[in-house]
Amino acid sequence: MPETRHAVDEILPARKLLLFGVQHVLVMAASPITAAFLVSRALDLPADVTVHLISATFLVCGFGTLLQSFGPFGVGARLPFIMVPGGAPIAIFLTIARQTSIQTAIGAVLITALFYFLVLPLFARCLRFFPRLVIGTMLLLVAVNLVSIYGGIIAGRPGTPGFGDPATLGLALGTILITVLFVRLLPGTLGQLSVLLGLLTGAALAWAMGAMSLNGVLAGPVVSVPAPFPFGWPEFNLVAALPLMLFSVISMAEATSQTVVISEVVGREGDAMRTVPRTILGDAVTSLLGGCFGTSLIITSGENIGIVQATRVRSRYVTATGGALLILVAFLAPLGRLANAIPAPVVGGTAIIVFSIIGGMGIEMLRKVELRDNRNLFTLAVALAFGLLPILVPGLYSKFPPTLQILLGNGLAMGTLTAVLFNIVFHHLGRRSVGDALALETDGSAEAPHAH
Repeated sequence: MPETRHAVDEILPARKLLLFGVQHVLVMAASPITAAFLVSRALDLPADVTVHLISATFLVCGFGTLLQSFGPFGVGARLPFIMVPGGAPIAIFLTIARQTSIQTAIGAVLITALFYFLVLPLFARCLRFFPRLVIGTMLLLVAVNLVSIYGGIIAGRPGTPGFGDPATLGLALGTILITVLFVRLLPGTLGQLSVLLGLLTGAALAWAMGAMSLNGVLAGPVVSVPAPFPFGWPEFNLVAALPLMLFSVISMAEATSQTVVISEVVGREGDAMRTVPRTILGDAVTSLLGGCFGTSLIITSGENIGIVQATRVRSRYVTATGGALLILVAFLAPLGRLANAIPAPVVGGTAIIVFSIIGGMGIEMLRKVELRDNRNLFTLAVALAFGLLPILVPGLYSKFPPTLQILLGNGLAMGTLTAVLFNIVFHHLGRRSVGDALALETDGSAEAPHAH
């Protein structure tokens, strides 16, 4: 009797692999483009360096995606992950570059990538401190934070003439409604491609409105080959690297939650203690390569978890196809320029749907937590308070020392750390009674949650 292949290991027909892979790429394409332009504009880098950064970021993201999808030599989760440049690491990277030099910032990325390897053996023993209560809180904060960021990209900067332009907001809302309409009306495979079709329809609508131009897509060179160390040899300063090293611990926690969630989404039974370290090793190797090509940390993406949840397509070969496409985009400059041509409101509208799905998954996870237990309820309340404040009130800690601002001003970091600390205080310090043990078992605090 032939062995049944698990859905995550299923090799779909080539046409479906390509379509679903393109969907993943288009949903995440804004991240590497935005990251490259943000660094370039903040540091006043020349146009040719900007083109290099875009190509290099796509290349490293593609390599990391293949690594996470296939998991060779124990590096990578063998799950459908897409790798992207993290938003918080880019902010920290720019701060280091402005305070010292871009060579020092690159050195900080390389130091942090090596720091992953040193800390991982200890971190793997601490997964019991990340129960559903912590992971669900983190997912909710990730969703709120990313929706806030992309909402700002759609609306523009307050005080500028284009802020809240009805045509821009209408394009974003139209993309959202079109996507939902596709989900409702399209059957089978077409319904699974609703996010992609919504994005393409939104782009077509933008072109018809004159908000999207394809004139520059074929201009310039056809092939772009990223070169290592574009800013020269990196400079290594351990003190300057400390903020990025601190974030790496938060990134490990985020990778933990994403691994647990994607495992549950795809129905992969397995031991989180084994899978999570593989995910983190994939992040470490990819970030090490990214530093060599001039990027900041490249980490697993929460964006594509929403895509997997929405489409119910669980195959890791789909994300592997996406990784191959990202590498292709890295070398074919017109494809990168085409991705860059899609207007921000269209990409933002699509992204907000995906990120909101992640928030819904966090709520679903919190629903399984025993919140009638005041220890869990107050842990959630305080974590949300510390996590939401810097997201909802930007600049709240602007008068604090710069080093503290990096931590306190990161809502995801503060919310996650608060949830972890209060969970330890309430559930892991002191002697536990039988009732405590039962509460831990209900909440999932006694061990890392497994896939269902």
